[in-house]
Amino acid sequence: MINKKVRNIQQKLLSDNYYILNRVTFDYLMPSGHWVNQMREVYDRGDGAGILLYNKAKKTVILIKQFRMPTYLSDNEDGSLIEIAAGMLDKDNPEACIIRETEEETGYRLKKVKKVYEGYSSPGVMTEKMHFFVGEYTEAMKVNEGGGLDSEAEDIEVMEIPFDRAVEMLHKGEIVDTRTIVLLQYAIIHKLIE
Repeated sequence: MINKKVRNIQQKLLSDNYYILNRVTFDYLMPSGHWVNQMREVYDRGDGAGILLYNKAKKTVILIKQFRMPTYLSDNEDGSLIEIAAGMLDKDNPEACIIRETEEETGYRLKKVKKVYEGYSSPGVMTEKMHFFVGEYTEAMKVNEGGGLDSEAEDIEVMEIPFDRAVEMLHKGEIVDTRTIVLLQYAIIHKLIE
C-alpha cells in the first residue's frame, strides 16, 4: 500500500463467524491539506467468479434461481434471485473456479471459458473482486442436473431461457442481480447471440 494520502491504518476484528468483518480506522489527507480520521467497516469474503452460459444455435442462456437472505431482509418479497452461475474462488484461479462452479450449479462441464471483465462488487464495504466470464454450452456438455452441493446446503433451480426473454426480464426489472446485469449487457453489446 503506497497511497501517501492514507496513514495510521488500524483494524479491529468485529466478526469472523463466516467471513471477516473488520472496523478500520485511518487518517486521510483531504484536498485542503488537513488530515481527517475516518472509520469504515470492511467485509472480506474473498474474491469470486461468475459466468453467463449461452448457446448460439438455440439462442438461449443458462441462469439459476436461488434464495438470498439479504435480499429477503431488504425488499425482495420471496428472497429468490435470478442470477448467473457464480462462486467463491476458494484458493483456485478464477478460470478453474468458474469451471467448477458451473458444473456444480448448472450441471454443464465446460472446457473453455472467456474472461471479459473483473471488478469490485461493492467497494465501499467489501474487498471482493468478481471475475466475469462467458462460455458457450451445448447439450453434449451436460453431465448432471446441477442444483448445487448438498454439503453447502444449496437449493439452485437451473433455468434455460431464450436470450430475448432474459433481456426482456432485465428491462422489466425481473433480473436485479448486478453480476447478471453486467454479463447480460455484455452479451447485448457484443452480440453474443443474434
